[in-house]
Amino acid sequence: MTAQEAVKLIKSGNRVLIQGGAATPQALVKAMVERGPELKGVEIVHLHTEGECGYTSLELKDSFHTNAFFIGGNIRNMIGITADYIPIFLSDIPSLFRQGYMDLDVVLVNVSHPDKHGFCSLGVSVDIVISAIEKGKKVIAQINKNMPRTFGDGIVHLNNFDACVMVDEEIHEMKFVAPTDAEKRIGKNIAEIIEDGSTLQMGIGGIPNAVLTYLDNHKNLGVHTEMFSEGIVDLVEKGVVNGAKKKVNPYKIVSGFAMGTRRLYDFMDDNAEIEMRDIAYVNDTAIIRQNPKVTAINSAIEIDMTGQVCADSIGLRMFSGVGGQMDFMRGAALSKGGKPIIAITSTTAKGFSKIVPSLKPGAGVVTTRAHARFVATEYGVAELFGKNLRQRACALRDVAHPDHRESLDKAIHERFSGSVVSI
Repeated sequence: MTAQEAVKLIKSGNRVLIQGGAATPQALVKAMVERGPELKGVEIVHLHTEGECGYTSLELKDSFHTNAFFIGGNIRNMIGITADYIPIFLSDIPSLFRQGYMDLDVVLVNVSHPDKHGFCSLGVSVDIVISAIEKGKKVIAQINKNMPRTFGDGIVHLNNFDACVMVDEEIHEMKFVAPTDAEKRIGKNIAEIIEDGSTLQMGIGGIPNAVLTYLDNHKNLGVHTEMFSEGIVDLVEKGVVNGAKKKVNPYKIVSGFAMGTRRLYDFMDDNAEIEMRDIAYVNDTAIIRQNPKVTAINSAIEIDMTGQVCADSIGLRMFSGVGGQMDFMRGAALSKGGKPIIAITSTTAKGFSKIVPSLKPGAGVVTTRAHARFVATEYGVAELFGKNLRQRACALRDVAHPDHRESLDKAIHERFSGSVVSI
């Protein structure tokens, strides 16, 4: 049927989950938004999505309200207006559906063409979507010839769909971003502490791209990550990434979702080396810790001098989300020889230090000071594990931008001068 006919399954008062990331089903979203004036009180839930999100417009505020598990750039300015944020570990989201905390009336997905047996693939985004399909009362699929067929948990039979729409829609592409000079230096610093045989978790952006470019001489690296981009492709083709030392899913690249260019999607298509899995599995610390030398590289907005990491907000303003940072920071810490790393440039674009005496008022702590172990900037890597608060502060000062070290020194002296505080 047409997309317009399919979205008639959505009724006022329904809760609708939209598959996210590069797999956002644009044709179905557009048709749903067009139908908006006929609907009232529809709740939209999703991880970050790509493309237009007309369901957050003020004109349709009575029709739709969004509850995001992770905030993408396309809805960031509408948080607190027509959208809200649900703080939750990425690994916990499937339990919302499976354990009945959050019923789903309709699920919108973007899948590959079926094989001769009627099985489609969720392609580049399995993550929370497979649990949603399991529990959703109605599932609407746009069947897309451009969606790569991937192996793992995201194989779904046509019988699971209540409506199907044939589309020829390009998968969203995220272009390669060349690392800045500072990001290159961070990448080099991190690459120097990655050991042969390590299992990598990293996302996308300048710093992960920079790290990957410095790994050409490494051996027997594996990948177990919530998401990946095409920087991995070069390392696979060079034999650097082969998964030979992994204990869980050896010789496989395990991930929940992927974002990149068509080159990445073509690499993923019908590639048995890649397993796209349920995020409850991918981000399970009990699974992560079994692989050797798990090196988890995550970003942050700011870090205080005791190691508290804010990664989801700028003060009171929500910016992104908790995501899977803590899942992998803890999983890497529990892995034999693991290294949980927070990687940041030392300053913001405006020159403010990202290593600060204290977080901004209202800033959220995503990774606690007890979980923070390595912090990498362009000026080096600070190791915090086993250090007291004063020692941590000094280690972080030493990797801060030189222009800000004097003010951090002053803050260290004021905080740890040895004065007695009455309790």
